[in-house]
Formats: sequence, C-alpha cells, structure tokens
Amino acid sequence: MFLSKTTSAFRVAACSAKLNAARSISTATPSTLTEAFSACQNANGNYEVTLIPGDGIGPEISRSVKHIFSAAKVPIEWDEVDVTPVLKDGKTAIPDEAIASVKKNTLALKGPLATPIGKGHVSLNLTLRRTFSLYANVRPCRSIAGFKTPYENVDTVLIRENTEGEYSGIEHEVIDGVVQSIKLITKEASERCARYAFTYASQVGRDRVTAVHKANIMKLSDGLFLDTCQQVAKEFPSIQFNDVLLDRACLHVGVGFWGAISGRRLWNVVISAHYMPAIHIHVYARPLYTRRLPPTHALHLPHPRQIVEDPSHYADTVMVMPNLYGDILSDMSAGLIGGLGLTPSGNIGREASIFEAVHGTAPDIAGQDKANPTALLLSAIMMLRHMRLYEHADNIEQAVLGTIAEGKTLTGDLGGKSTNTQYTAEIIKKLT
Repeated sequence: MFLSKTTSAFRVAACSAKLNAARSISTATPSTLTEAFSACQNANGNYEVTLIPGDGIGPEISRSVKHIFSAAKVPIEWDEVDVTPVLKDGKTAIPDEAIASVKKNTLALKGPLATPIGKGHVSLNLTLRRTFSLYANVRPCRSIAGFKTPYENVDTVLIRENTEGEYSGIEHEVIDGVVQSIKLITKEASERCARYAFTYASQVGRDRVTAVHKANIMKLSDGLFLDTCQQVAKEFPSIQFNDVLLDRACLHVGVGFWGAISGRRLWNVVISAHYMPAIHIHVYARPLYTRRLPPTHALHLPHPRQIVEDPSHYADTVMVMPNLYGDILSDMSAGLIGGLGLTPSGNIGREASIFEAVHGTAPDIAGQDKANPTALLLSAIMMLRHMRLYEHADNIEQAVLGTIAEGKTLTGDLGGKSTNTQYTAEIIKKLT
C-alpha cells in the first residue's frame, strides 16, 4: 500500500483504531502532544471539516475531492470558507469566519493560496501556520508505482519546523539599500519539532532520523537546532540518529543554462543525475517534454549529491530540519517522484491540523478544466488517516493510484490528455 494506517492525533469517538505496519503517506501525531484534539460525529453521523478551496485552480481541484469523497461515501461534511484577505490596521488578515471554522473543527483541507504582493502583506500560508501554531510540516515523498521517473526507489519523509527560522517574518530596512532579515531559532520550537519527528518515526516503523542543518557555518542558530535534536535522540534509543549538511542532502540543481530545447534560458529545471543523455521537463498542467541529446551535448554534472546519486540512502528515514531548508529540500525531493502535483502535505499543530496541496495556483489554466487534483487528493487521504477513517482512505487511495498506474486517463502534467473532469470520473469508477 502507498498509504498505511498509523496512529493519529485525531480522536474519533465512533471509530476503532486499527493499526498495521504498511508503508504510507500519512501522519502520526503523538497523543501526548495533541490532547486538545477531539472530534465527534454530528447528528447526521458525519465529521465536519473546514475546506479552504484556495485561489486559481484551487476551486477546481477542491471540487474533484468533494466529488470523489461523496462517491466514496466518506462521512464528512465540508464547512467551506473563504480566506480572501481582509485589511486590518493596514495589513492583510484572514477573515474571522475562517479562523472560527478551523478552531471549531480542528481540521482543514486547503487548496493553493496566492501570496499578496506589496509591502505590509504577509503570506496567507504563513499566517495560517502562525494562527494555529502548526509547528510541523510533514511531507512524505515516495515513488508512485506505474509513474515513470528517473528513480523508482524514493521513500523518505521530510519534517520541517514550520514556525520560525528565516520565515519568522522579522525583517526591516536599516538604511536605504540595506535590509536586515532575522533568522530566529528557539530551543522550544526545535525540541517540539524534533520530538515530533522521532515519535513519528517510531510510530510509522522508520528506524532512522536525520537532522539536516548548516551548523558548520551558522554555529549558534543551526547549532542550537542540531544540539536539541541530539538531546531528544537520547529519549529514543531504538531510533538511529545522524545528521547531514544541507548541501550534501540536496539535489544537484542546474539553473539558468541555455537550453538545447528551445534556445532560450531555462529556469526551474532540475538536473537529477550525474550523466543525462536526455532532458525531461515537467511543467504543471502541460505535457511532459523529453528530448534526447546527441552524445556531444549530453550533460556531465560534477559532484552529484547524495539524494540524487542514490535516493535509497534515505529510505526508511525521517529527515528533520529548520524551516527554510525544509521548504527547499521538500520541493526538490518532490521532483524525484514527479513533481509537486503528486506530493501531499500536512501541517500539524496542538489545536488544529491543516492538510494542503503545496503546488501553486496556476492562474494561467484556472477555469479550463486542466488542473490535476492528485496532490490535494493525496493530502486529503493523509487527512483521512489522521482521522482514522482507514477504509475510506484505502478505497480512495487504490482508485487514485490505480488510475495513475493504468495511464489511460491522466491530466496534461502527468503526460496525458484528459481533463480534470475525466480524471476525476475515472477515479470514481475505480472506487469499490
């Protein structure tokens, strides 16, 4: 199975907790960290979950999830809210109604959100993390059977500290032309994230936790994070612990070379091997592009990094890291399995958890029935396992992965020619 049953922070009164050791994309939240979580079925026998459709293609992929959940008879009632920012004291803020909904339901599914442009505007994603103290971002990264990528043995989980680091939002202009941004690392937040990572590893059957850092350069800030991880590791003697420098863990990324394909500068191209006889371009919602290069133009890349040279090096591993590193490394790792369109994500907090698609809003294809809902679907399956609705999660998971493996009804970004509607309908056909 691609997703498995693991322990969860979400207490469901009428649901029996049936665990197994199968490998998964899932969340495992220790109850000692999340005793505030509780949920009961309403008068209709359903659980209420906040739905934030998001911007751009968000409403379309959210609609796909709703259709599939309805067809699978998942006992969920969606409390759909709008998070279009409102102005408070000259700054953007999330509407009170949306905040109240998440607080009441303690659980939300979120589509992609656009970041407001201009001074004084904070990322809505960052605002949600702060508002609900979503301290750990969980990003499983596992190869999908039947979907061809350069590697077929990727199986790792990245856990990112989600509340501070370079994303603390503390920056100011010292004088004209000089801006200072503060990286905030605290022992409390580092310990909370590290303990979650070790507990997660023990509960999902992974035998190693790896801390990713740059303590060789940032000796105080990353040094504190690493030292805290080392101290927490002593509480989990059955889990192996090691650490690795960020650059050794990263993919080797080629950026800004003149492409042999179009004759124009290519940005956002990930080079994922030491020797590449072909270039593969993955563009969201557009067909994959592949072109073999003549031998004289094949790419020879020096110093391949560990995760690219052999992704199995991080199999059965939980990687834990500060905020910025997690943002970069998790997106890079997603490239190994096919991109952000196939990558689920969950944000875990003590009083609420929000599961989300981490790809962009793709405004250029919004409303054209081209959007791929897989990332949001996989995140929704993470959410179901978090709620211990295992049978529903299994059913939907098998339908999604079966559709991808069959390869006949795929959206453009997955190499097919089907619409969002057709892809959704095919998944529904495969439900049992």
